[in-house]
Amino acid sequence: MRYNDSAEKSAEFLRLALPLMAKQRAATHPVSYALWYEYVSGANSALRAAIDARRADTDTLDENATYELYQKYVAEINEDVARQIAAGFQKIRADMSMSAAQAGDQASHFGDALGKLSSTLLPANASEGVGTVLALTREMQSSIVTLKGRLDESRSEIEQLRIEVVKARTEARTDGLTGLLNRRGFEMTIAACLADTTATESGPSLLMVDIDHFKQVNDNYGHVFGDKVLRAVAQILQDNVKGKDTAARYGGEEFVVLLPDTPQEGALQLAERIRGIVERCRIKRSTDQGAVANIMVSVGVAGFRAGEAVSDFVARADAALYASKTNGRNRVTVATS
Repeated sequence: MRYNDSAEKSAEFLRLALPLMAKQRAATHPVSYALWYEYVSGANSALRAAIDARRADTDTLDENATYELYQKYVAEINEDVARQIAAGFQKIRADMSMSAAQAGDQASHFGDALGKLSSTLLPANASEGVGTVLALTREMQSSIVTLKGRLDESRSEIEQLRIEVVKARTEARTDGLTGLLNRRGFEMTIAACLADTTATESGPSLLMVDIDHFKQVNDNYGHVFGDKVLRAVAQILQDNVKGKDTAARYGGEEFVVLLPDTPQEGALQLAERIRGIVERCRIKRSTDQGAVANIMVSVGVAGFRAGEAVSDFVARADAALYASKTNGRNRVTVATS
């Protein structure tokens, strides 16, 4: 069980959670209750910090924010546990198959040996007893064959479950709209990258990309078209990364591109190429097939510095992006040291 609180303690958490739920713009459904239960219990510090940050900005949570926080901090499958489960399924499957095969081989050898013993070595008056043992051995062989068949069926079920676990783990790190990594997937990727990296002139580098005036796109053409723009920009990013490079949706209309083996100068060239491709692209409205121009992006570029924390690396790229925004948009800015 995830929750081990006593009846008294859970009742106290209910008393604390209900007033908070009532203040939100989201309905008081089980997802909302799970979110605020974990918030007031203090068991989920990451969730509490995320909610406090949201409340500082918007005061209340709507349905989208509630489900987003629930998926990220409450319902998301744990990476280590998922990996252990998948590995465990593989081992169980292999062990069961091997055990059944070994038991079948042993029973077969034993039966063959008894048959030879009965026909060549034992006197006639002993053959009846050997025949009984031989019959029992054949029954055992038949049972083992049946068992092996059932184990094969179980193996197929376990393999399917393993695939589902891997799929769930992948989906937990993937942005549903664009197909890129989501923010959690990116954070895991950049942490792993920097853990294995010593800063050199060859990288890593980071791009922060933001669609200019995206709110106006949504206001003028609707959220369906806005989603189409997000997918188009995501595809441009995906088409322009290679090898170990990773493109991800960082949140809203903001994207990131991690370039583990690219120096800052190369990252700058890539950023300018991406900016130019987006500026030249024309996205058609599905309603009247009219092309919409003026989809542009601002980009911030940062090269990794020796000993730099992940948060500082990202913050410098974000500051460069902010400079691009404040200096007129549709431009690329390189982070300062």
